[in-house]
Amino acid sequence: MNKITVRVLGPDDFHRLMAVPEGLFDAPLREDQARAFLDDPLHACVLAYDRDLAVGMATGVVMYHPDKPPAMFINEVGTRDGYLRQGIATAVTDRMIALARERGCEGVWLGTETDNAAALGLYRSMGGEEVAGVYFGWDNAF
Repeated sequence: MNKITVRVLGPDDFHRLMAVPEGLFDAPLREDQARAFLDDPLHACVLAYDRDLAVGMATGVVMYHPDKPPAMFINEVGTRDGYLRQGIATAVTDRMIALARERGCEGVWLGTETDNAAALGLYRSMGGEEVAGVYFGWDNAF
């Protein structure tokens, strides 16, 4: 993985984010959402590059609670097809965890589907505490 570089994006990286070719994120990037995401100091995006091509990503958000310290929720981790099993997902997740610490978070959490073997393998290999639970979603309900 010596040719891969990892970069945390900031508000000045709007054009860098918009230049990511389709296939890394779940859907085509939307300018309004990308700008709002990068401009919000609670949100974070980490990209992994092979030269100028974004080949891995992780996104997250710092969450504040009225009764406990802040934590980072890692929303998604992805690797471009053709770059799987090269340590890229580990690198962007590691950087997101480090970024959470830099931002004062005392915890990091994420969720994945019970049948997502690749994600489960990644998170287990990184030493995360596996917590049994039930997750509900309301995507596209409105």
